Amino acid sequence: MPNKKHHPSALNEKPGISAPEIISSVAVGHIQKFRKIQPSAKELVEGILDENITALSRAITLVESTNVNHLAKANEVINACLPYANKSVRIGITGVPGVGKSTFIEAFGKYLTGLGKKVAVLAVDPSSTISHGSILGDKTRMEELVKDKNAFIRPSASGETLGGVARKTRETITLCEAAGFDTIIIETVGVGQSETAVHSMVDFFLLLKISGAGDELQGIKRGIMEMADAIVINKADGDNIKRANLAKLEFNRALHLFPAKKSGWTPTTAACSAITHEGISDVWETIQKFLELTKGNNYFFEKRKEQNQYWMLETINEQLKTNFYNNPEIQKSLESTKKAVQNDEISPFAAAQKLLETYFKKD
Repeated sequence: MPNKKHHPSALNEKPGISAPEIISSVAVGHIQKFRKIQPSAKELVEGILDENITALSRAITLVESTNVNHLAKANEVINACLPYANKSVRIGITGVPGVGKSTFIEAFGKYLTGLGKKVAVLAVDPSSTISHGSILGDKTRMEELVKDKNAFIRPSASGETLGGVARKTRETITLCEAAGFDTIIIETVGVGQSETAVHSMVDFFLLLKISGAGDELQGIKRGIMEMADAIVINKADGDNIKRANLAKLEFNRALHLFPAKKSGWTPTTAACSAITHEGISDVWETIQKFLELTKGNNYFFEKRKEQNQYWMLETINEQLKTNFYNNPEIQKSLESTKKAVQNDEISPFAAAQKLLETYFKKD
């Protein structure tokens, strides 16, 4: 029988021509070289004063760094920016998750930039206690404001801070003010009564509420209500307008139960809709009245002096804690002491005392 010719399968793939390299090794080298170049403190300060957003962002990253090697440089940048700071109004905005803080801030921020204001939004996202990560999605939520050339949005993770603000938010305010932002808005985590640190770094404290979320009296918590300079019922639109106005009335009655503020200001209540922008201008008008009153009676300036002192003491506490855990002797004995506490071989209080004695022992 004659041999049949063997024909290759049509499914066989023929060798083709190799694709050219799409990444330029020269370009990669330039990028890697650029990344290794860290601007000096002087260059960062000059960029901030020139209102360069890249320089401002890099400086904030430096300030937020937990690397002890960055501390001296961060302090140099902050100290150089201090003479150009303190020329803004600082507004803290808080409320439970779902109240519409990001939507409100975008509407409010757009209103302010429309008035010619330069607005910096320091948005603090909650960090997971399990993975320690944060979504940091505020720029996505504020899609209109983020495109505004007169606005700057900086999301930060709250980390282990219980006060509802990021660890370095206070220093970030100074940098933003030096960069020419005259209105600083701090959006906090929204964790309820524990959210008090924001009050110690802002001039005006705004509490956002919503109606129809349960018993209104449940929302009248003495701690956070006493700190609020204004309560705004958000989402007052559509079928919710009637409920929002009722909630506004109930909160207004509750405010009269609290003692008078040292500022001489009587807290107000209002309803607004971040969707329709109804009532947004009234919020700014309220803040303007507050500033006029508190600057007139000197409370505004005295409060800022108290805040500076408070944050000095907080920084001391934070630095002592950092130094304690970075101490080589503590790091050497901490794990074994933890295990001893877990096994009930020593009480937590005696263990803590032992570690502190190790830390403070004389050479």
